[in-house]
Amino acid sequence: MANSNSEFDLKDFRIPDYILVPESEVEAVSYVPECPVIVFINSKSGGQLGGDLLITYRSLLNEKQVFDVNQEAPDKSLSRIYVNLEKLKHSEDDFAFKIQERLRIIVAGGDGTAGWLLGVVSDLKLSQPPPIATVPLGTGNNLPFSFGWGKKNPGTDSRSVESFLGEVKKAKEMKIDSWHFLMRMKAPKEGSCDPIAPLELPHSLHAFHRVSETDSLNMEGYHTFRGGFWNYFSMGMDAQVSYAFHTERKLHPEKFTNQLVNQGTYARLGCTQGWFAASLFHPASKNIAQVAKISVMKKVGGHWEELKISNSIRSIVCLNLPSFSGGFNPWGTPNARRRRDRDLTAPFVDDRLIEVVGFRDAWHGLVLLAPKGHGTRLAQAHRIRFEFHKGSADHTFMRIDGEPWKQPLPDDDDTVMVEISHLGQVKMLATDNCKSKSCEDPTSPPAPETEEPDSNEEEGEEWKKFGAAETFRIPDDVDISQLS
Repeated sequence: MANSNSEFDLKDFRIPDYILVPESEVEAVSYVPECPVIVFINSKSGGQLGGDLLITYRSLLNEKQVFDVNQEAPDKSLSRIYVNLEKLKHSEDDFAFKIQERLRIIVAGGDGTAGWLLGVVSDLKLSQPPPIATVPLGTGNNLPFSFGWGKKNPGTDSRSVESFLGEVKKAKEMKIDSWHFLMRMKAPKEGSCDPIAPLELPHSLHAFHRVSETDSLNMEGYHTFRGGFWNYFSMGMDAQVSYAFHTERKLHPEKFTNQLVNQGTYARLGCTQGWFAASLFHPASKNIAQVAKISVMKKVGGHWEELKISNSIRSIVCLNLPSFSGGFNPWGTPNARRRRDRDLTAPFVDDRLIEVVGFRDAWHGLVLLAPKGHGTRLAQAHRIRFEFHKGSADHTFMRIDGEPWKQPLPDDDDTVMVEISHLGQVKMLATDNCKSKSCEDPTSPPAPETEEPDSNEEEGEEWKKFGAAETFRIPDDVDISQLS
C-alpha cells in the first residue's frame, strides 16, 4: 500500500484534465507538479503485465494521462495534448507553459513499442521534445537496459510503480542517435520483393512502409520502403531465429506468458534453426559475403568504400546502443592499439556513428559472455549500404530493433539496396546505472572528432522523418515554430 507521503509525492506527476482534454474548463491549480508525465503502455506486452501495469498507473495518476497504445496510436494522443498546450499558452496560461517545460514521457512495452514512441517524438520536430523513460516489458529489453532501467519485467503493484516514478523524477537526460533505413528495389517482372512479416507486419514496424508516390524518396519503376531504428539493424541467421520466434508467438500466444518462457523458447529455436550448427544447416551461399556487397561512409561528408568481410560471417549487426540480445555488448571497448591502428572508438550513443559487427554462429556469440568478449569488429560508419544482387539465395532475414521479416531477393539481374544513415537525435532519461556512454559526458573516453551534423537537405523533408507520426497534423491556426 502507499505510504502516508505518497499522495503528496504523486502530485508531482499528475496532470489535470484541462491540459489533457481540449475544450475542457480551465481549472484553478495551486500546485505545479515537478515531474509531470505522459504514460504510454502496450497492454499486450509481457503477458498479463502490460494490462496490470495499465490499471496501476491509472489508479495512481489521472487516468487521462495514461494511454494504451493498442487503443489509440501515440501520435494521435501527443498531437492532441501538444496542440492543446500551445493554445493554452497563447491564452497566457502560465501553468500550461510549466507543464510543457517539465514534461517527461514513460513508455512501457518491448523495444518495438519504445522505438515507436521515440519515432513519434522525433517526427514532431519540437524545439524542446520531452525526454523518454522506458519500462522493460519485452523479451530483450535492450533500450531500457542501455539506459539503466533494467532488463527484467518490473513489478506492477503500486509500490513498484511509485518507485519507478521516483527514478524518473531523478533521472538525467541523455541524447541518442536515430538512424534512417531506406530499402529500394526495382519493381520485379514477376513475383514480389515486398518484405514478408511473421503472419502480419509487427506493430512496432510502424514506420517501415512503402513510400507514397508523392514522397521525395520515390523513384519511378522502383519500390521504396523507409523507416528508422534506435538500437540495431541485423541481417542473417540471428534474424532468422527471431523470425521463427515471432511466427510461433503469433500462432500460439498462449505459450508466451512471461519473460522466462519467452527466453527459453528463443534458445530452443536457436538450436532447431541450426544457429549452433551453422556450418551444417546454413549453406555457405547464404553467408553475408555471398548475399550482399557492403559499403561504408566512415565520416560525415566522406566517400564510400567497400567493406571486406570474411566468408564465414553469417550474421551482421549495425549497432547503435551497447546492448544486443538482452544486454550483451557485441562491440565492447577497443584497446589503445586497435583505436590507433584501426581508428576505432568506444561505442557512444550520440556520436553519429554506428558500430558494425559480424558473427559466424551462436558459438561465436558466446564469447560475449566473457568479460571482454566481443564479435568481429568490422567498422564504425556514418552511413552503410547493402546491395543484394542475383545469387544462389532467394531470400534473407532482416531485423530492426527486435522485429524481424523475411526479405525476398531478386531472381533476375535487378538489385535490392538497403542504406542506413544518421537521421537525428532525441532525449532519453537515464538512471545512475546507465550502460550507455555519451560524447558530452566528461567521464566517458575521448570521442572521435566529428564535423557539423549533416542535414540531408538534398534528400528533401521526408528523409528527416520516421513516418511514425504520420497522423500528426498541426491545425492551421497554430504556429509549429512556437511548440516547445
